[in-house]
Amino acid sequence: MRNWLLPEYIADILPATARQVESAKAAMLEGFRVAGYELVLPPLIEYIDSLVSEGDVTLDLKTFKLDDQLSGRQLGLRADITPQVARIDAHLLGGRTGVTRLCYAGSVVHSRPSGLTSSREPLQVGAELYGYAGIEADLEIIDLMLSTLEKAGVEKLRLDVGHIAIYRGLAAAAGLAPEVSRELFSLLQNKDAAGIAALVAGVAEPYKSAFLALPELYGPAAVLEKARTRLPSLPEVELGLMQLSAIARAMQGRAELSFDLAELRGDFYHTGLMFAAYAPGWSDAIARGGRYDNVGRRFGRARPATGFSLDLRDLLRILPERDSSRGIRVSARHLPAAAEEVARLRAAGEMVVVDYLGESAEALNCDRELVPAEQGWQLAPFH
Repeated sequence: MRNWLLPEYIADILPATARQVESAKAAMLEGFRVAGYELVLPPLIEYIDSLVSEGDVTLDLKTFKLDDQLSGRQLGLRADITPQVARIDAHLLGGRTGVTRLCYAGSVVHSRPSGLTSSREPLQVGAELYGYAGIEADLEIIDLMLSTLEKAGVEKLRLDVGHIAIYRGLAAAAGLAPEVSRELFSLLQNKDAAGIAALVAGVAEPYKSAFLALPELYGPAAVLEKARTRLPSLPEVELGLMQLSAIARAMQGRAELSFDLAELRGDFYHTGLMFAAYAPGWSDAIARGGRYDNVGRRFGRARPATGFSLDLRDLLRILPERDSSRGIRVSARHLPAAAEEVARLRAAGEMVVVDYLGESAEALNCDRELVPAEQGWQLAPFH
């Protein structure tokens, strides 16, 4: 039968799985809460200029747009919650001068899928830390990301780390025109060594050699020392390598580590460290994050910022099974007389199911039933 009910890359989540998702989401948010992260709930729809920064082509293409019949302005369905949280920190919480930790969980909508197996309605869960530029904030976020995945049941995690400021520092020092820098950025994202060589053929040294070296600078922490010998000594390069080395020291033994100086797959707004978590059985990253300092400037306040997010739908197949406990059946004809006892049982956390049709224990997911007794009501086995 033709599947006409839902668009491509959009799917329902059915009862048992929906309960798993909600339980996992609640557990993640509780993990954020005990780490000091406050929950925010941004709206699904906003004016488009709040959702997408000028020049962010990728996010712009992902964002559904529509006209607001009240204001006449263009609206967007959010494709990423991070810019919304940055707006909240900069504008609505602008009176806070210290560190602010915020978290969120909600659906986003993409006009096109990120990959062949991706949903166009990811369930984005994440945490963001504002107001501190030190590497300690990035380490806190990375540890929180890894802990969140581990508690969800992901095993054998690998942490891939890059630093977008190294490329941007090289591009600025080499005097690359904006359009050339964008093209080179894209070639580096795709690890297109031949295309990179052709594009930088006329670039002066030492920058030509640096761009050619970037795709080769990946691997364990030892690659960072190799980078120091192959890249020019620029402030952005020195700071980037120092921060990457700090990650290597702090995360040793926490997860398998890999560094990639041509890893530029972060979002447009990222400004420094970028990191992603991988695990066996997933073809792509299951969580991503990084530093995105000063994104709040367009909302009235520039602040250091770092954070991560994941799509909870990516974890559906490994989420713990739903609670195996079964419910209590009560016949519909007994309900009026048993209403008080039913209310008491439900208040105690028991699932009580009203049986209208005389269904089986399996159909009702019940192993007990409420039956009349001399002293009121009692529970009896239900098979």
